Amino acid sequence: MAASPHNKTFIKEMKEILEKEEQRLNKLLSRFAHRAKSGEMETNFPNYGDDDDENAAEVADYSNNLSLEAELEKELRDVKNAVGRIADGSYGIDKYTGEPISEARLRARPTSTSSIASKKTLKQEI
Repeated sequence: MAASPHNKTFIKEMKEILEKEEQRLNKLLSRFAHRAKSGEMETNFPNYGDDDDENAAEVADYSNNLSLEAELEKELRDVKNAVGRIADGSYGIDKYTGEPISEARLRARPTSTSSIASKKTLKQEI
């Protein structure tokens, strides 16, 4: 894997941003989910009571939380992958072209794995 062309100060800054984001996502997830014995996150089923309207609210909230959990877990995976790329020296390298991703792009989306030009090309091909 090619070494990142970005300077060490920038990489350190991005790592700190990503680590803070990882903490934030874990905190959000812990509000309505728990880690199961398997290591996977599981959404907690709320218990508001036994009345029909309470049961309906429980199911609605659980359904919403399942969707939110899936989205947060995807974001968390992206963050962890970015931290891994920092560790192996490939952070900031476009996965399609091997060219550097601009610092502006990485500041806007620290988990980016491709440049804007690569994304546009990819979307035109689809």
